[in-house]
Order: sequence, then structure tokens, then C-alpha cells
Amino acid sequence: MSTVRTRLKTIGGTLVSVPITLFGLALVTFLIGRVMPIDPVLAIVGDRAPQDVVEKARLDLGLDRPLPEQFVHYLGQIVHGDLGRSVMTSNTVVQDIINFFPATFELATAAIIIAIIIGVPMGVWAASRQGKLTDQLVRLFCLSGHSVPVFVLGMVSLLVFYARLGVAPGPGRQNIAYQDMIDVHTGMLTVDAALAGEWEVFRDALWHLAQPAGVLAFFSLAYIARMTRAFMLNELRSEYVTTARAKGLSNSRIIWGHAFRNVLVPLVTVLFLTYAGLLEGAVLTETIFSWPGLGQYLTVSLLNADMNAVLGATLVIGLIYVVLNLLSDLLYRLLDPRVR
Repeated sequence: MSTVRTRLKTIGGTLVSVPITLFGLALVTFLIGRVMPIDPVLAIVGDRAPQDVVEKARLDLGLDRPLPEQFVHYLGQIVHGDLGRSVMTSNTVVQDIINFFPATFELATAAIIIAIIIGVPMGVWAASRQGKLTDQLVRLFCLSGHSVPVFVLGMVSLLVFYARLGVAPGPGRQNIAYQDMIDVHTGMLTVDAALAGEWEVFRDALWHLAQPAGVLAFFSLAYIARMTRAFMLNELRSEYVTTARAKGLSNSRIIWGHAFRNVLVPLVTVLFLTYAGLLEGAVLTETIFSWPGLGQYLTVSLLNADMNAVLGATLVIGLIYVVLNLLSDLLYRLLDPRVR
């Protein structure tokens, strides 16, 4: 009975914390829109509009009301899925996010898959050879992953593989010859091309995806490898590992069958938060490779003083973090019986 009561209390605490977090997120985005030195009215009507037009637009937007009243109205809009209309595209912000987010999702998912496939084994390998040349090389690689600016790596990558060697495609998501050849269902070109059976379009989209995903994955896998190494070193010093060695178990069984299973628990949180960071929109990567994702949309909107788009995209980014953090917490409980 006490176990059931504890689980219900945990679920109830989670259900209460999520709305509170989302409320705080909405409050922060609202205050950002009011603190920033950008007048949303002038962004709509222009800085040369007559004063009576400016005042009328301010009244229509409700910006003449007290801040608490404006915030309540803003919350009502969010609850009804209304994030306003973008001045830059003339579409609703929700529609813009639906259009731009799949490109970021495709790029971030490809990057995190590469980072996990390479970074996790690299970290385990380095930890099992602590102090040796392999370990030193992995640590050097992780250090370079945190030290080299992403815009430098992206520009060098384009210069070498696209401009000089000609082995990589240029910026963008696909060759202009393949544009509008397939129907859009998911917004992810590789998936849509595969669903349509257009394998030439698929190969072209995958080839365009490889370079920005590789650049983005470089920084993620350096972090994942470093954290995996740290978690593994902690486990390999544990008493149960010493006992397993005394029993004569093979090194691979100790590392992968015992130590790595315990590493999975904290590693899940690292992977989820890394993925959330990629999904928020890799602004510099998307800008350098002309990748029409959420990061580029947010940057262009900010440069054009399109506050509805900026606040809407910021709110979505925060929501992504909340949802993925919640999922990582649930998976954490599934993997570790002690937490349950």
C-alpha cells in the first residue's frame, strides 16, 4: 500500500510541476517581449507611419493595457494555440513553426544518432584504457570538440569539401533540380523521399544532410564521450567490478554486462538534454549551411524585430526542454529500480 501511495505521490508531483514550469516559461517569454528595446507596433506599421496609425495599432494589440492584463490575455492566446502572426512571413507563428521545425528535427536527429553511435563506445573505450595513449587521444578529441567554434568548423568544412575538393554538396537541403518533386508529408526530406520511393531525391537529401549533421554531431559526441568516460571510470572503481574481476569474468563482460548497464541510468539524462539542445535549433550551423530550420527562423525573426515569431519560437524551445526532461525522468525510473 505504501508503494502505491509513493508512486501516486510521485505522479501527482510530476503532474503539478509541469503546468507550473510551463506557466513560468510563458511568464519569462512575456517579460522578454516587454523588456527588449523593440517596439512591436513599429515593426508592424513601420517607423514612418503617422502617429494616429501607430496609436490605433497599439490599441488593437492591447499594448495600452496594464502588464498583468496583457499577460492574462497572452496566456489565453497560448492556451488556444494562438502565438500571433509573423510580420516577416505574414503567416501565423504556429504555421511557421510547423513549416520550419521538421528541418531542425531531421538535422538534430541525424546528429544525435551519429553522436551516440560514435561517442558512447568512444567514452567506454577510453575509460577501459585509462591513462593509456587511447585514453589521451579521446580526451584530446573531446577537448577539441569543446574548443573549436562551430562557425569555424562549418565554414572550414564548406571550404574544403565543397569549394576545394567538390565532394560535398553546397548549402541548403537539396539540389534545385529535385525541388518540388515529392509531396510533403512529414517535412523531413529524407523520410518524404523514401515514402515516395524517389531514391535519387533521397540520396540527394541525405548527401545534403551529411555535412551539417556531421558538424553538429562533432560537438555533441565530444560531450557524450566525455560524460560516458567519466561515468564509466566511476563504475569501474566500484567494489562489484573488483568482485567480478576476482571471479575471473572477462573484461568485455565486466565492462558491457555490468558497468555499462549502471552507466545507462545517468547517461540517459545526458543524451536527452543533448538532444534537446540540438532541437532548439543549432543557430550557427543552420545559418552557415542555409538550413531552413527553427534556429534560422528565430535568428531572422530577431533581426527583423518580429517579436511574435521570436516569442513563439522561444516558447516552443522551452516546451521541448520540458517534455524531453520529463521523458528522461520517466526513462530514468524505468532503468533504475532503486528510483522506483
